[in-house]
Amino acid sequence: MNKRQFLKLAAAAAASLATPRILEADAPAAPQTYTYKTVNGCDLRADVYGARARTKKRAIVWIHGGALIFGTRDQPPQWLNPDGDCVVISIEYRLAPKTKLPAIIEDLRDAFAWLHHRGSALLGIDRNRIAVTGQSAGGYLTLMTGFAVRPRPRALLALSGYGDITRTWYTCPSPFYLQQPAIPKEEAYRGVGDGCVSKLGDEDKRRAQFYVYCRQKGIWPEEVAGHDPDVEPRWFDPYCPVRNVSAHYPPTVLIHGTADTDVPFDESGNMEWQFSRFKTKHDFLPVPEGSRCL
Repeated sequence: MNKRQFLKLAAAAAASLATPRILEADAPAAPQTYTYKTVNGCDLRADVYGARARTKKRAIVWIHGGALIFGTRDQPPQWLNPDGDCVVISIEYRLAPKTKLPAIIEDLRDAFAWLHHRGSALLGIDRNRIAVTGQSAGGYLTLMTGFAVRPRPRALLALSGYGDITRTWYTCPSPFYLQQPAIPKEEAYRGVGDGCVSKLGDEDKRRAQFYVYCRQKGIWPEEVAGHDPDVEPRWFDPYCPVRNVSAHYPPTVLIHGTADTDVPFDESGNMEWQFSRFKTKHDFLPVPEGSRCL
């Protein structure tokens, strides 16, 4: 994916973030679905759009959001591939609280290992031209691929992403979520069940309620990582992209709404500062008045 094509993708993403339709966009035609990994009886799948064997097309990997607690691989947004000249791969991963952060990142690595191992022959992609994008938690995981995945992707596009999961916006009760009706503890934990991934519909809505509960209590890191950043701050080093930027980090575009009530706008600002510090190729596109985007 060359610079012009990637900036076109970024412009489409920024336009979508300025409206509430980013999560409601029409999906492309029906995908081919593959299992990239089976672990503890759980099949983890990737939906692939526009694949044609032996064509060597550029690839865009879409990583869904949902705070690592909810969300599905279904219905990646239409703006990902408006010209139809790329293969789009939408991946899923195991979800918290049943699955903790190290295993989630393991799934991320395994998805990309599968992609590099099978991508050329099975999907017809050019393994040297893979871009990664996602929003919110998907933006966080996108930023994680910049240092946690080998070989590194060609370029990253993080929408409403975050580079640090130990700051007070995640470790203390959220003023925004405290304005919503309190979620009882029993109801919150009952909602997540035992499934390793989520499904569209009521199941995903119940998982989203668990997220609200975590934000109201300020316990998201403990539920997702199984560790308390106030007690073990250094444990989180491998899971905070802002602490792992280097000159080898892939070129990255950050897009963030200035009025985001879920992920603070300065999370992207902090990543931008680190990119500037290490002279990493990057661009930062604030979306004026762009609001909450899970």
